[in-house]
Formats: sequence, structure tokens, C-alpha cells
Amino acid sequence: MHDQDMSAALAADLDGSFEQVVLGYQHRLYAFALRLAGSPQDAEEITQDAFVRAYRALTTYPASRLQTLALRPWLYQIALNVFRNRVRHRQLQLVPLDQGNEQGDIELEDDKEDQPDTALERAEVKASLDALVAALPERYRLAIVLRHIQGLGYGEMAVVLKQPIGTIKANVHRGVRMLREALDEHEHTERSRAQPQAQRRMK
Repeated sequence: MHDQDMSAALAADLDGSFEQVVLGYQHRLYAFALRLAGSPQDAEEITQDAFVRAYRALTTYPASRLQTLALRPWLYQIALNVFRNRVRHRQLQLVPLDQGNEQGDIELEDDKEDQPDTALERAEVKASLDALVAALPERYRLAIVLRHIQGLGYGEMAVVLKQPIGTIKANVHRGVRMLREALDEHEHTERSRAQPQAQRRMK
């Protein structure tokens, strides 16, 4: 069911339709929470809390608002707020991006001007890429995760992050550039390590 259809269903029958919202978004919100929070238990709690808060909010909305609700970015915004509230109380450890569900693979093909080089597609740098994304400052990490892993559009990201689209595009571009530079440095280091080994084999 598409977002627009879900919103219409919620307006017609909130209690009867909310289960479909949970079924439709629980895996995506869990994957998003996992990349932010760092552990399956934290991600599960964030996801559950987000749906509880979402339901409570929906019960206060008139049918007219439910019908026009941009459901996907609204749910991501709630999950992000839950995470930020939790992180104020304790430091959460970041998780590699390839853990989670089918949303786990990083995809960077949408923005051709921001594409890193083909090294991103190589399996041997996948772990390095995950670690580098996890190490990005939050504003760049969120931009990369929402755009290239969760697949949100810039308009949706503006709702989630409460930022102008221009700022979000700049953060995506800057984040990908930082990844490219870090990957180039990683490859240079790996080549430097490989050269002495090759020389020893030739002797």
C-alpha cells in the first residue's frame, strides 16, 4: 500500500489501519534506528517507542490532516527524535551499516555529481566504508543514511531533519566527498603496505 493510500486508510479507520502502517514500516524504521543507535536492542526499543508516539499523535489529528499526512518522512522524524532523546542520556555505540535487514546496503547512484569512485563497489573496502560512514559527524551521517541507504527524497529529508533542502544537499555532497577522500587515503595506505610484501616475494 502506498503512503497516500495508507494516509487515506488512517483517516477512514485509524485503529483498523494502524497495524498496516506498522507492518509496512517496522523493518525500515528498525534499520534506520540500528544505524543510528548501534545495537539491535536499542533499535528495537526506538522503533517500538516511535510507533507508540506516532499512534498517540495520530489520535489527536483530524481526518483532514490524516488524509494529507506525508507518512514516511513523518515516521522517520519521530524515530530520529526518539533516538536523540535517548542519546542525551547515554552514549550509544555505532553499528556497521551492513547489519540490519534488506535496507542494509549503501547505494550512492542517485546523485551522479556526488558519486564516489568505483572503489565503493569493491567488496574489500565495504567494511572500511561502513566504518567511515559511522564516523562521520551526525549531520553528514544522517544525510548519507537517509538519502543513500533509506532512499528518501530531498523534500522528505527536509521534513525529517527540519532543514532547508539546500542545506541537506550540501551535507549529502560534503558527506560523500569526505567518504571519497577517506577511501582514497585508505587505498593509498593499503598499496603502501602491499609493496614491501611484493618486494619480499620477489627476493
